[in-house]
Amino acid sequence: MTGFRFNLSPLKEPLCFIKLVEWLTAIFAFGSCVNFSAENTVSIFCGDGKNETLPAKFLYPFRLSQVPLINDNGTLCDRVVNATHLVGDSSSSVHFFVGVGVFCFLYCMFASLVYFGYMHIYKNSDLGPILDMVITVVIVFLWLVSSSAWAKGLQNVKDATDTDGIGATIALCKEQNITCQVTEFANVRGLNVSVVFGYLNTIVWALNTWYVYKETRWYSQKNSTQTGPTRHPTAI
Repeated sequence: MTGFRFNLSPLKEPLCFIKLVEWLTAIFAFGSCVNFSAENTVSIFCGDGKNETLPAKFLYPFRLSQVPLINDNGTLCDRVVNATHLVGDSSSSVHFFVGVGVFCFLYCMFASLVYFGYMHIYKNSDLGPILDMVITVVIVFLWLVSSSAWAKGLQNVKDATDTDGIGATIALCKEQNITCQVTEFANVRGLNVSVVFGYLNTIVWALNTWYVYKETRWYSQKNSTQTGPTRHPTAI
């Protein structure tokens, strides 16, 4: 009665099918940012007709303060400039976001194993559905918080690598007759997609809460209480 019984029929039920959706959306969420690497091109107009260009590179995990923008004793516009790095560090928010995504990816695989092989135990126990629901509620909260944190971290990355951010970072750009401008922007569509899928995961997992709740004894007890016992007329 307690052995593994492989059965794909639970896939027809929302409880199991939505786990497959959650597994896929988790992959899209963290997979869109962990391998990201790009650069903006900064053009420096020196005022004497001479122009310079700098690459502003940024990549996962977006520790911008460790990315050199100008190396030691660099020369720009015939001036020797000090070593300069980009400003900001969004590694904590993106690590949190990716960590939640990987955890959900693994949990969906574990839950699917239970649904496909041990559903006869899952439905006949109190602990399984209750534990599943508690974890699901926690994951909804984690997706909401991590997606919001990463959305703010991504905006910080964009601000640090745009024209205003670069102009405030390079001291040379503050001098008269010298203009700094980002003339080529990297494609950050993948990072935007990761944020979208983060919030989509929040919605999907929140929807899943209802289907997991229906498997718990709380739902069955509530239905039993509302239905109540059937009273039959007493025979005379």
